[in-house]
Amino acid sequence: MGGNGGGGTNADKRPNELLGSWFVRSGWSKGELARQVNRRARQLGANHISTDTSRVRRWLDGENPREPIPRILSELFSERFGCVVAVEDLGLRAAHRSPATSGVDLPWTGPQTVALISEFSRSDLMLARRGFLGTSLGLSAGPSLIEPMQRWLVPSPPAPREAPEPAAAARRPSRLSKPELDLLESTTVMFRQWDAQCGGGLRRKAVVGQLHEVTDLLQEPQSEPTARRLFKVAAELAELAGWMSYDIGLQPTAQKYFVLALHAAKEAGDKPLGSYVLSSMSRQMIHLGRPDDALELIHLAQYGSRDCASPRTQSMLYAMEARAYANMGQPSRCKRAVRMAEHTFADADEWDEPDPDWIRFFSEAELYGENSHSYRDLAYVAGRSPTYASMAEPVMSKAVDLFSEDSEHQRSYALNLIGMATVHLLQREPEQSTVLARRAMEVAGKVRSERVNTRIRKTVDTAVRDFGDLAEVVDLTDQLAKHLPETAEAV
Repeated sequence: MGGNGGGGTNADKRPNELLGSWFVRSGWSKGELARQVNRRARQLGANHISTDTSRVRRWLDGENPREPIPRILSELFSERFGCVVAVEDLGLRAAHRSPATSGVDLPWTGPQTVALISEFSRSDLMLARRGFLGTSLGLSAGPSLIEPMQRWLVPSPPAPREAPEPAAAARRPSRLSKPELDLLESTTVMFRQWDAQCGGGLRRKAVVGQLHEVTDLLQEPQSEPTARRLFKVAAELAELAGWMSYDIGLQPTAQKYFVLALHAAKEAGDKPLGSYVLSSMSRQMIHLGRPDDALELIHLAQYGSRDCASPRTQSMLYAMEARAYANMGQPSRCKRAVRMAEHTFADADEWDEPDPDWIRFFSEAELYGENSHSYRDLAYVAGRSPTYASMAEPVMSKAVDLFSEDSEHQRSYALNLIGMATVHLLQREPEQSTVLARRAMEVAGKVRSERVNTRIRKTVDTAVRDFGDLAEVVDLTDQLAKHLPETAEAV
């Protein structure tokens, strides 16, 4: 029984509908799946595994296989579908989870934060070539996400007083010099510029590798000021790794990096940076259709940084609050948040201190883009309302015009072109929509962003559904098949 990967009692077994669903969608036969399991088992050194079609049938009928079969099946289906298919998603017994890959309720202490980031980034680097991270990652949402994040606001306990170092250790200087620390910070800025220009799919592994190197430095003796700067660099890199993962569709991986980034920002004592991380988490929740969670995260960000965030950062948070309200179908609160975003942004130029690099992306163009998308989202939630579509059109047009002159933010340009195309579809103007969608495709060819590609495909699908007989729409579908790849490689 063990040699074939069987296990457990069969007295009360029922067909495993979850495994059956993934199996049917995979297109594999029982024999093909058995051969792949055996091949992967040999790669793992589990030479005792010898699976056949009858064994696969028993799994589908409800038999629970022993490890490493659940982990192997998770890997095979994850690679087949290009996303994380956890053991639980297959209806099998949960595999043991290490602290770095289980949930988001993590300890808020400096050494454990460093250890978790180190372990998670190392796992990501090892498994990235297969296109996914781990076998037991899952998205957290609702109270299981919000309640742990609220601990961001709890003051950290005072650090214990360290025993005096031996004389030899005290004389040993830190390996990290000030010029090297400056270079680490400037490299993070460069990575952020690459992401804005090229999308998340091009340099993600480089960012993860740099993050892992920073955790190595944090495990060495450092002065308190240096450690805080290193935690800040770690927070920015972890947020960027999360953002890039989100951009190419690795949603559980993205959420894990965001959570770790928030922990690092807390250790750095940087509340505005923490609020920015929470805004990225909020954006992801909107993307995943959970605006209630998005709103909770934004309110947490606003409350935590209300006394220290710059007007530009506060404006961005108001804009994200508007997006959440729009997707919840609350127009009056959405409009109020839009107005607050506009009024607060007007104060940005009068702010005495320079903004940190991570918020400089939030330009006038980005403000127009976010607010117009809020109106566009309201239009959809309100049943394709022409009123809200007409409110979105002039604001979106300003965003498109401004981004067309900005060579550094090509992904934002593409996303706003797509947004404008959807507005024209809402206004029943398919000809104008196809022109913008074609321009978005041209930009998408230069940007490795599955998020951009997915939104283009959805817009074209909507055009086909509503105006499929129109010659311009027929031509657009041909252009889509010709120029836009079906999948984006996760790197």
